[in-house]
Amino acid sequence: MNKYIGIDLGTSGTKILLVNACGEVEKEVTKNYGVSYPKEGWSEQSPESWLTAAYEGVRELMDGVCADDVKGISFGGQMHGLVILDENDEVIRPCILWNDGRTQAQTDYLNTVIGKEKLSEYTGNIAFAGFTAPKILWVKENEPENFAKIAKIMLPKDYLAYKLTGVHSTDYSDASGMLLLDVQNKCWSAEMCDICSVKAEWLPKLYESYDVIGTLTKNAAKELGLSEGVIVTAGAGDNAAAAIGTGTVGGGACNISLGTSGTIFISGNSFSVDAKNALHSFAHADGKWHLMGCILSAASCRKWWLEDVLGTCDYAGDEKEAACGESGVIYLPYLMGERSPHNDVDAKGAFIGLNAATTKGQMSRAVMEGVAFALKDCMEIAKAQGIDVKKTRICGGGAKSAVWKQIVANVLEIPVESLVTEQGPAYGAAMLAMVAAGEYADVIEAASKVVKAKDTVYPEENTEYYRKKYENFRRIYPALKEIFASM
Repeated sequence: MNKYIGIDLGTSGTKILLVNACGEVEKEVTKNYGVSYPKEGWSEQSPESWLTAAYEGVRELMDGVCADDVKGISFGGQMHGLVILDENDEVIRPCILWNDGRTQAQTDYLNTVIGKEKLSEYTGNIAFAGFTAPKILWVKENEPENFAKIAKIMLPKDYLAYKLTGVHSTDYSDASGMLLLDVQNKCWSAEMCDICSVKAEWLPKLYESYDVIGTLTKNAAKELGLSEGVIVTAGAGDNAAAAIGTGTVGGGACNISLGTSGTIFISGNSFSVDAKNALHSFAHADGKWHLMGCILSAASCRKWWLEDVLGTCDYAGDEKEAACGESGVIYLPYLMGERSPHNDVDAKGAFIGLNAATTKGQMSRAVMEGVAFALKDCMEIAKAQGIDVKKTRICGGGAKSAVWKQIVANVLEIPVESLVTEQGPAYGAAMLAMVAAGEYADVIEAASKVVKAKDTVYPEENTEYYRKKYENFRRIYPALKEIFASM
């Protein structure tokens, strides 16, 4: 049976899957690497670490597997990172990552001097500190010697694609998060390139996520232990790839991801923008579009609370305590600032409502609730646009928590489906490779044949409790905003 490789280039590691044409995961490998924090609020990574992880991971994946069975490779990747190459194809500086907060001045310049209305007109979005365009301006202003060397600009997964095929490419979903793409018309925005001093020849060729960009080079095939005839497709940004992997395609489908960051992803058949650009209006890997709310801290909040604060890895024990921890305690999950809907790098995390009787379990539950409330902030904006989400699917490490899934169902007041195969962006990437190879006619067919729901969690009767608590939650950030900015 034909097999396909899906590569998820993540922030903490690269996950690689071997998936057969029926959608069964036959093998998986994860290679971890570190993140550098040169200054407070900065976040960088070496692109070479991604390439090493991919080479080593695929070789390990292929141990005992017939190389001729592998027909295609595709990618899901962390979005927004700035990778810049010189005329010799050498990486100029470490990649500035999606969760890097150094670009507030450049973000403010774009939103206030250029203006949000113009940005939305040019790209369908406004500037967020994590986006790529502000990073380009930061390099121009702070590292002019590096800016002068730029010959190519690419996103993290596209660096892998380039090293494997020699093709300078990106897909529409990932490019949507650069603030250089006219998302509605699916072309580079000449106006934004001019604003950011980006030359057209620096930018990659644009593809749909399931388009074939080329085949493996002789050197890449040798490094990976594969044949040169293996096709490579453009792939997708991690959230769009995860949405493919959860079958979130076509109009009105929804997926929530509880990973390091959290997202609420609503697919649509047409392009749309909310009045305040609080949600991202991006292209989708199914060839259409989607709205996405991104909160910068989700499962990372629980990891921080348990491992860094409490000094334990007993997630099972914490789950039991949190299950009966309903209280008035409210948690703001803004450990890395916040993107949707506040667009505020100065936002901070906070516990509100503590008293002498507050228990660890109540605080643990408040952490889960706070993330769910932040997702609800995004869902409410979609609802205001007339979008009626009837149910959602869920993925990511946080989705392993039964308590957390129930909280999400209660807060959003919709059923939450888990999947038989929940492997995130790597699984969606493998599906894109299947479509490119002709196993399925399109992404919609692939999703209908491959993705299956496992179980569904329904809202409990205490939704009124969460409605009242959410109303208090949404009042806290505005009350603390000025204090956060002064800290």
